[in-house]
Parts: sequence; C-alpha cells; structure tokens
Amino acid sequence: MSLFDHKLKDIQELLHKKEVSVRELVDESYRRIEEVDDQIKAFLTLNKEEALKQADEFDRDGAQSGNGALFGMPVGLKDNIVTKGLRTTCASKILDNFNDPLYDATVVQKLKEAKAITIGKLNMDEFAMGSSNENSGYMATRNPWNTDYVPGGSSGGSAAAVASREVFFALGSDTGGSIRQPAAFCGVVGMKPTYGLVSRFGLVAFASSLDQIGPITRTVEDNARLLEVIAGHDHMDSTSANVEVPAYSEHLEKDMKGLKIAVPKEYLGEGVSEEVREAVRKALKVYESLGAEWEEVSLPHSKYAVATYYLIASSEASANLARFDGVRYGVRSEKAENMIDMFKLSRSEGFGDEVKRRIMLGTFALSSGYYDAYYKKAQKVRTLIKQDFENVFEDYDVIIGPTTPTPAFKVGEKIDDPLTMYANDILTIPVNLAGVPGISVPCGFSSEGLPIGLQIIGRHFDEQTVYQTAYAFEQATDFHKQQPQLGGAGK
Repeated sequence: MSLFDHKLKDIQELLHKKEVSVRELVDESYRRIEEVDDQIKAFLTLNKEEALKQADEFDRDGAQSGNGALFGMPVGLKDNIVTKGLRTTCASKILDNFNDPLYDATVVQKLKEAKAITIGKLNMDEFAMGSSNENSGYMATRNPWNTDYVPGGSSGGSAAAVASREVFFALGSDTGGSIRQPAAFCGVVGMKPTYGLVSRFGLVAFASSLDQIGPITRTVEDNARLLEVIAGHDHMDSTSANVEVPAYSEHLEKDMKGLKIAVPKEYLGEGVSEEVREAVRKALKVYESLGAEWEEVSLPHSKYAVATYYLIASSEASANLARFDGVRYGVRSEKAENMIDMFKLSRSEGFGDEVKRRIMLGTFALSSGYYDAYYKKAQKVRTLIKQDFENVFEDYDVIIGPTTPTPAFKVGEKIDDPLTMYANDILTIPVNLAGVPGISVPCGFSSEGLPIGLQIIGRHFDEQTVYQTAYAFEQATDFHKQQPQLGGAGK
C-alpha cells in the first residue's frame, strides 16, 4: 500500500509520531514518478533537489517545522502557477526559457507557509486552452485508467498525477471546467471555488473574469483541507473577495435529510451518454436513501453557455496574451530583421494552433463594428445564465448533474474537431460564467472501465454545503477507493 493511499490527516499523524519521515514521503513521490511518468507524462519540470533539501530540513527541525497545516505533504502545481526560481512555461514554447520567475503566486506562498513541498510543475493545455491536454506545446498527458485515453484538460497533468499516486494532491486552474472535467475523467475530486475565493495573483491569465485556482485530491476531506489553506483575501488581487474562510474539513458530516437537490433537465438531455445518465440516476438514488429530496428544474439559458463562454474567454485571452511579444520575456524569434517582424514571428513560432485560434476569435469579437454584436451581447447572456442559477438557489440547496457528457475519449479522437471539443465543456462552463462553486466526485465507471464524474454546484461562497453534499455521497459509496492499473482498465 502506497503512503499516498492514506488520507492527509492520517499521514500527518504518522509524521508527528515520527513513524514516517518527510524524506520518505518525498522519496515515495519521486520513486512513483520514475516508475510511471514515462507512461502518464504528467510532469514538465521536477523540483527534486530543492524538495529533498526541504524534506531533510523539516525532518531535522522536527516539531519546530511540524506546525504547518500541510506539513511535509508533496504537492504538484499546474504550470501556469508562477513559482519563484522554478521554471514556469504554461506548456507553451513561447515561455520555454522562463526558467527563473522572480516571485511566487499567492497560493504557492500559502502552501509554503503550510509547509507543503512542491514536487514539480504539471503539464496542461497551452495557456489552459483545451479540454484534453493534447494542446500542450511539449507532450500529451495520458489517462492513468487507460493510457489510450485523454486525462481531460486543461489541468490534465494535475488530475493524472493525483490519480496515479505521483503526488498527494495538486493545484489546477478552472476557466470553463478545467479542474472538474479532468477530475471526472481521472476518477478524482476536483473543486472550482467561487470566483474570488482564491487569489489569482501569480496565475498566468487566460480569461481574467473566469479563471479560478482550485484543489485536486483523492478524497473530499483532503480537498476541503487544501482549500482551507489556499483560500482567503489577497490585496495583490483586485478581484479577491474579503470573506471569511470556514474550516470546511471540520464540518463535513451533515445529515442529508431535508437537503433539496435541483437536477437541471438540460444537464441530462441531448449529447449526454446513457452510461453517464445512468450513473447520475444511481447517485440520486443514493441521496434519496440518505433522506435528500430532488426535483427536475430548468436552467433555460444553458444552451447559450458554450457560445457565450468562447466569445468572452477568447476576447479576454486576446488581451491577456498580447503581452507575449518577444520584448521583455519569453522566446524571441531569431529570424526577425526588424521590430514588426519580431512581434509577428515570436508569436507565430511560440503559440500553438489552439492559442492562435482563440486569439483570432477574441480579437475579432472585440474589433470595431463587432463589439456590440458579439462581446457585449455575450456579457448580457452571461447575466441571464447567472440569474438562472440564482433563481434555482432560491428554492434548492445544491444543483446536481454529470460533470461531463461522456467518459474520457481516446487520444487523437477529437483534436481535429475544435467545435466538438468545445462542446465537451457544456456542463461545466455555466458554473464559471455564474461564478458559483462546483465540485466533481467519482460516481461510477463506464463499460470500458473509465471513471464518470458527478458535479455538485452551490451558491456563491457556500463551499461548505457543496463539500457536505459531496462527502455524504463519498461515504455512502466506494468509487473513490478504486485505483487505476496503468496501461489498462481500473479495478
């Protein structure tokens, strides 16, 4: 049994009793990476020398070091989260030489204060643009349950690393489902917090009004513990909300009797596979057995969510990515003969096809004569989508449905069909547009042995109810106890 099969609080207890050393934990992480990462391809950069040095310091200092909430825990970070002195590329060739960032993202600083140890930086879709991890500028990450399949994206490296026990937990970012979708595909727990709950300072921006950092873990309890550490107000982020962060993990157990669940008919409609529908129906029966009540509702503007999202997200991306021009940092083309050539060639050589596609779409939507017809109208529809959620939450405690329309698809199956790939996020995108929290937990397996995710959505800043609802389901089932057998279906 791997040390990483234990819950966080159990490992912490072993550490404090000195039955396990921090060095053993870190060694276990790198041993596992060496054993399986040539198949999974989750890591872009390892932090081995510094991590082992830090582990030895923690072991040597003993009780003096051991008062952090995540003391000695190995963590992986998505490669769009800036780490001081540790290469940060956003899986893009344009940042290939960004080897020595000058500062830590706020979440990284909080992890350091909690005494977690960064193992390395995880692969992703380039600049977080994608749903399969095939848009990385370096390599395609594979699904640990079957390496012929994608792990999801854009935080596919983070989800795959947790599922394959390479790290204890990981951080990802979620712009339109990029934590929850790979969590569903890889059979782990992924939380997209309320917009503003976790600081975005040091997260390389894709779409600033949608991006949110969140935790990916094996269990709901571990997820809650990690969110407690990284959440909170930050004066370095103007969109950071000044709200109290509860001790989520200490209040997970709650009687589900009387819990009112809304199930949007749009989330179980056309495009959702029968296997996914059946897994969600069985999950609802579990909640019935626990005393909860559910009813079908409508989120009528959900059908416009994908179009709305890609107009807003691409518009914000075209503005955010304008800074990558070969002047101050990043790769500069060696073919340029003048300044204009330098801009053009550096960007055309550095960015991948998907990033270029979204920059072009966003620039068009923001251009004179089209702004009102596209971007402004998308913002109005976004308000309607947000109001749909608010209307449902007047009568219900949580919204439940599938995380994704289907289980994971094969590598290469959809990469040449962007519209089909975009539609894969149809169930997660509305949550980002509305800014509400959502979590994905394992709720079943397909006939091919691939995980299926259940999505639980809550009110703004009501992560506690979302966690309680997820925890009750997890305790009543054993899907989270299943483990992948690398190279084949899970057991």
